[in-house]
Amino acid sequence: MSANVTASLAEKNAEPAPQKPPFRKVAWLPRDIAVDRRADGSIVLKSRIPLDPFEPHIPASLAKWAKAQPDHIWLAQRKGPERQWRKVSYLEAKRTVDALTQALLDLKIPEGRPLAILSGNSIEHALMTQAAMQARIPAAPVSPAYSLMSQDHAKLKYLFGLIRPAVVMVQDGPTFEKALAALDLSGITVIHVDRPPSNVPSVAYADLAATPVTPAVDDSIAKITPDTIGKFLFTSGSTGMPKAVINTQRMMCANARMMMQVRPRGSDDSQSIYLDWMPWNHTMGGNALFHPVLTEGGTLYIDDGKPVPGMIEETLRNLREISPTYYANVPAGYAALAAAMEKDDALCRNFFKDLGVIAYGGARLPDDLYERMQALAVRATGERIVFYTGWGSTETAPTSTGTYWDTERVGLIGLPFPGVELKMVPAGAQYELRLRGVNVTPGYYDQPELTKKAFDEEGFYCIGDAGVFVDPDDPSKGLIFSGRVVEDFKLTTGTFVLVGSLRTDCIAATSPVVQDALVAGQDRPFVGLLAWPNLDACRRLIGDMDASMETVVNHPKVRAHFRDGLLAHNKACGGVTSMTIARAMLMVEPPSIDGNELTDKGYINQRAGLERRAALVEQLYADPGPDVIVLT
Repeated sequence: MSANVTASLAEKNAEPAPQKPPFRKVAWLPRDIAVDRRADGSIVLKSRIPLDPFEPHIPASLAKWAKAQPDHIWLAQRKGPERQWRKVSYLEAKRTVDALTQALLDLKIPEGRPLAILSGNSIEHALMTQAAMQARIPAAPVSPAYSLMSQDHAKLKYLFGLIRPAVVMVQDGPTFEKALAALDLSGITVIHVDRPPSNVPSVAYADLAATPVTPAVDDSIAKITPDTIGKFLFTSGSTGMPKAVINTQRMMCANARMMMQVRPRGSDDSQSIYLDWMPWNHTMGGNALFHPVLTEGGTLYIDDGKPVPGMIEETLRNLREISPTYYANVPAGYAALAAAMEKDDALCRNFFKDLGVIAYGGARLPDDLYERMQALAVRATGERIVFYTGWGSTETAPTSTGTYWDTERVGLIGLPFPGVELKMVPAGAQYELRLRGVNVTPGYYDQPELTKKAFDEEGFYCIGDAGVFVDPDDPSKGLIFSGRVVEDFKLTTGTFVLVGSLRTDCIAATSPVVQDALVAGQDRPFVGLLAWPNLDACRRLIGDMDASMETVVNHPKVRAHFRDGLLAHNKACGGVTSMTIARAMLMVEPPSIDGNELTDKGYINQRAGLERRAALVEQLYADPGPDVIVLT
């Protein structure tokens, strides 16, 4: 029998590849992308589909739904000793917001002076933000870490000097007493929600919420324009000191509409329900999630849990009661959720029951975690759920691109939304990405030089990120994020190291023991890695939930998992020097917010981290001691 006949018989008798279950149906916007390839090598992408009309300002949506569905729940949050859900309807919210607006107007705040909110997500935080917008006062939510984690309050004092708030709100006065004591509060009204601070005079939120409303409120709302500043959101960048990004009403409303337009909902769709923990001082939680909920008249359950040990239990408790139609989290959150659902069928069924889309951000989702989540979705529903992600920044309100199609590939940043132009400027083997559109900030508050540097000669915002096509011959397949242009460096061999993609690949390869990492090697002969362990995952691996960080870092099982993951990564890279980790080390000390290693968004500042840990970098490149893992 010939070899060809044998092969044919083998193919005939072979088991067919099993078909994957279908994705749950999502009515995505078509990918109709215009591609302008310029003579200088740059490329401009934009959707041929025009952006739909959007609301004139964010409070317009609150007024709309207070009239159209007055009794529908807008916000809910657990409160009190029994931790029961406290729920606020659209009409109740509108009435309270109007009263708060009147109270702010009565303060006669000078134009442009904002309301600073120091505490985290809460119903009162949401309502006060809407009131500030109606009173045409910028809302300035500040990372609670600046008040509660910092020892010197340097960033808090800096940004207060930058924006000069007229009003400061705290949820619980005693919790923020140290931060308040560090500030010059002369002429500033302090508002407390739960308990008053003992060290400064304050007024009660409840008293402001009882203010009789006059026609001045409607007059103020009528004066809101698309260029009215709705928020200041803070971003640190490489300097470590906050910049106040101007968020106009036009920016925020346009971006909310973009996100709704790429995932249109029909009249027969179920009412949108969200459960979310992401902080509102960050553009992803405060804009990308909060504004679409309000725009479509959905319900937002405020999750007081977080994807960290000791707090993830609150999220799991909530998900046993609430079935979201849309859910977003960071990879660490999905890792914890997957582990819980694999042991709890009821939780798994409740989570996936009504879920249309599941979103991730903050970091690349590891492939193994993606497969675990899809296996759970199939177990619960018989269908897979599309994992969606987007890309942008605080300066773009934030989401400018998205993966608005059924895709199995993680690590994409998608394609531009309607109303957005994406310019790709050649930068070696990748492209520097720049953005222009109605969702882009006019600049940084009171920092004209920084504003000028942020835009190119055509008015594109220079975000500093890099990307590549999935398929250069077919741009409709989308783009892959490949890191920060300013973080990339050359080895002594002259080879470029693409830090962003290498860092995320290494974290994925060593999952779940690594939380984050720094990539070293500038002007060195090889690439090194300094990694922060995922303490909870490492404790589970070694079977000791009380182990200290030092114990974890030195444990043979953790080191072996870390080493084996990096060796597998190196093997997959085929010996390419710029992608191969030669030496690595696990670190005991967590990233420092005062040392600028940890940005207000919770991201790692690569440059500041390497500078602060210069001694550890030197260890990587000296004669390797016992702490250094040698991989090549």
